[in-house]
Amino acid sequence: MPSLSAAATGFLKDLVPAPGAERRMGVLTLAQSLGTGLFLTSGAIFFTRTVGLSAESVSVAMSVAGLCGFLATVPGGKVADRFGARRPLAASYFLLAVLFVGYAFVDGIATFAAIACAIAVCETVGSPLRAALTHALFGSARSANVRARMRSLFNLGFTGGAGLAGVALATDSRTAFVLVVIVNAALQFACGIVALRLRPSGPEVVPATKGRSWAAFRDGRFLLATVLTGILELFQPVLAVGVPLWIVNRTDAPVALVAVLTVVNTVLVVLLQVAVGKGSDTVSGSGRLLLRAGLLMAIACCLFAGSGGTTTTWAVVLLIAGTVVMTIGELAQSAGGWGLSFTLPPEGRMGEYQGVFGLGRGLQQFFGPALVIMLPLGMGTAGWLLLAAVFLVSGLIAMWAFASDKPSDEYPSPAPTPSP
Repeated sequence: MPSLSAAATGFLKDLVPAPGAERRMGVLTLAQSLGTGLFLTSGAIFFTRTVGLSAESVSVAMSVAGLCGFLATVPGGKVADRFGARRPLAASYFLLAVLFVGYAFVDGIATFAAIACAIAVCETVGSPLRAALTHALFGSARSANVRARMRSLFNLGFTGGAGLAGVALATDSRTAFVLVVIVNAALQFACGIVALRLRPSGPEVVPATKGRSWAAFRDGRFLLATVLTGILELFQPVLAVGVPLWIVNRTDAPVALVAVLTVVNTVLVVLLQVAVGKGSDTVSGSGRLLLRAGLLMAIACCLFAGSGGTTTTWAVVLLIAGTVVMTIGELAQSAGGWGLSFTLPPEGRMGEYQGVFGLGRGLQQFFGPALVIMLPLGMGTAGWLLLAAVFLVSGLIAMWAFASDKPSDEYPSPAPTPSP
C-alpha cells in the first residue's frame, strides 16, 4: 500500500530531527524530558512518604518556588542577549544536576524549599535561553517548526520517564528515591554537555537594535501576543484540572476515563504537533493558527458542557470528542505562540522578548486552575460557555492583531538569521 507507506515515511520525517544541530537539540530534549517525567511523577510521593514531609508543606514550598521562577524569567532572557544563550543554558543544566543530587539529603522542609526555589529558577531561566538558542541556530523561519518537533519528542520522553517512575514507586523505598534523583541529575548533566555543543554558525551575541532596555515591555503588539497566547494556554488547566473534576462531579462517565483522555492527548501531541503547526513561520500565519486554536477550544468547551446531565455513553463520547478537539486547538496555540515569539522580536533582543513571552504562561499557571474551578465547576454549563467565549474572542483578536507581517512600529524589520 504505497499511500500508507508514504504517510508513515512523512510521519517519521516530521518526528525525527534532521542531522546536525537539530538532532543534537532532539537528544537534549529527550534527556531533559525523560528526567522531568521521572522526577515529577514520583517526587511529591517520595517526599511525603519516604522523607516524611507533609503534603501541605510541600505544596506551599512548591508555590514559593514557582513564584521565584516566575520572577527570574525576564532576567534570564536578558542574560541570553548579553552573553549568548549556549553557555548560560549549559550552566543551568550543570547547576540543576548538583541541585537534584541535593534532594537526596533533604531532611526538613527548609532545605527542601531552598533547593526547590533554586531548581525553579534554573528551570524557568532555561526556557528563554533554549528559545534564544533555537533562534540563533535555526533563524526565525525554522525555529517554530523545530520547537514543534521538540515538543513531540518531549512528550515521548516525559511518558517514558513517567513509566520508569511507576517502577520506582512500586518499591516505595529510600533507595529507589535516591536512584530517581541520581538518574535525573545525570540526565541534566548530559543536557549541559549537549548544550555546549550547540554552536550557532553565526555570532552568539547579536548587537541590539537601538532603543532603551526592557523594550519588550513597551512593545504593545508583542505584549498583546503574550497575553493572548497566555489566555489560550488555559487549555492546560482545562485538561489537567477542569475535565477530571467535571467527570467526577458532574457526569456519569467512569473515573477511569480520565486516564484514557490523558493518553489520547499525549498521543495526538506526539503525532500531530509538527503537521498542525505548519504556517507558523510568519506573523500572519501565526495569527491564523491562534484563531484556529480559539475556535477549536470554544467548540471543545461546548462538547464538555454537553457531557453533563446525559447518559453514560453520550458523556464518554462527548468527553473524548472534546479532548480530541481541545488537543488540536492546543497544537495550533503552541505553534502560533512560538511563531509570534520568534518573528516579532527585533534583532539582539530575542532573549529579553522570550523572557517576557514566558510571563504569559506564568500568569496562566497562577490563575488558570482557580479560574477553571470557578467557571465550569462552579457555574456548570454556563461556566463552560463563558470559557468558550473567552477562547473565541481571544482567537478573533489574534486574527485581527496579527493579520500583517509588518514588525512593530518601534523597530525596523529584522534581517533574516542564516540557517546553518
